[in-house]
Amino acid sequence: MKKILALILAGLMLFSFAACGGNTDNETTTQAPNGEAPNNEAKETVVVGYTIYEPMNYKDENGKLIGFDTELAEKVFGNLGYEVIFQEIEWSSKYTDLNSGTIDCVWNGFTANTADDDGVLRAEKVDFSYNYMENRQVVVVKADAGIAAAADLNGKMGVAESGSAGEEYAKSFEGTAFKGFIKQTDCLMEIKSGSADFAVVDAQLAKSYVGKGDYADLAIVDDLSSDVEFYAIGFKKGSMLTANVNAQLEALAADGTIAALAEKYGVSNTAITDFSDQK
Repeated sequence: MKKILALILAGLMLFSFAACGGNTDNETTTQAPNGEAPNNEAKETVVVGYTIYEPMNYKDENGKLIGFDTELAEKVFGNLGYEVIFQEIEWSSKYTDLNSGTIDCVWNGFTANTADDDGVLRAEKVDFSYNYMENRQVVVVKADAGIAAAADLNGKMGVAESGSAGEEYAKSFEGTAFKGFIKQTDCLMEIKSGSADFAVVDAQLAKSYVGKGDYADLAIVDDLSSDVEFYAIGFKKGSMLTANVNAQLEALAADGTIAALAEKYGVSNTAITDFSDQK
């Protein structure tokens, strides 16, 4: 009887061990977006923070999000095995959204080689990818405003997107007042309506809007443009995505994908397709 009882107990122990994970053949692991690309069949998602900014991220006539940054992000993360979710953000909240995990990266004409209003370099707050595009800050005014030099801005009201490189540049002109707005396109509307005298926006955006359609009466003051800036993708400090994305940027530059997208969206003269000097 004791032998029979012992055999029963041994069988129960063996069953319990197997149920607790002794066999891992059927287990599936999912990697978070700040690690390596997922290897399970169900795609992991990566959330890209953006603002509406033609030609980088904007919507077509059917409401579909398109643009140079949009398509490049889809190709990069698609190659890494992620499904991309685009999350529209307020630019002034980009660091909070990134550090809280609301988004996994900021991919939206993010100027890397500058400091914020607090004097801290952006590169100290986030990990940046390779620089992938050149840009400048430009001053936009009414075409008939008679503004051609910095001295003409004295006593004038300037506007720019809050928390942007444009805000820093707008504030650099002496004798001017400043007001921040949520979107760069809001700043253009302020000039058009006469509520402000000049706006500082990214050159890439200005080329897409100024002098056209609703903004036909606006003009760029070329002599007041900033020095060259560089766009890069911003990740949370320590994110492994940074290196993975850099590798994809190199691959997509080598196979001509970046050049093709740049031509499609009219940024061939500013897109960077050689990252060898950034390694």
